[in-house]
Amino acid sequence: MNEIPGDLKFLKSHEWARVEDNGHVTVGISDHAQGLLGDLVFVELPEVGDDVEAGNGCAVVESVKAASDVYAPVSGTIVAVNEKLADSPETINDDAFGDGWIFVVEPSNAAELEELLSPEDYAAQIEDEEH
Repeated sequence: MNEIPGDLKFLKSHEWARVEDNGHVTVGISDHAQGLLGDLVFVELPEVGDDVEAGNGCAVVESVKAASDVYAPVSGTIVAVNEKLADSPETINDDAFGDGWIFVVEPSNAAELEELLSPEDYAAQIEDEEH
């Protein structure tokens, strides 16, 4: 099983969310998800300034196998995107929980974070999916 950082929250659809010191939420896809997708070849990023709604797709990751929507874990405004992914989408494969972040949201309703899965609950979900 992949190591799951303890400071993250997760959506059931395999996105992770890290609350930063300034209250912004950095978002990416889990190491498990990138493993299922395989080698990523393209990332469609949202635009800075876009408003996103929790649970709605706002980015796309494409691999040689499939394209998958990336869902916003919280509602708010996109304040940063990882431009490096345009040229190096494989960064997500190499470091899903670090340099492979996809976008940052300034949340409009931080309470939505309480609805996300803990690392332990996410690990249990992955285990259930594999059996």
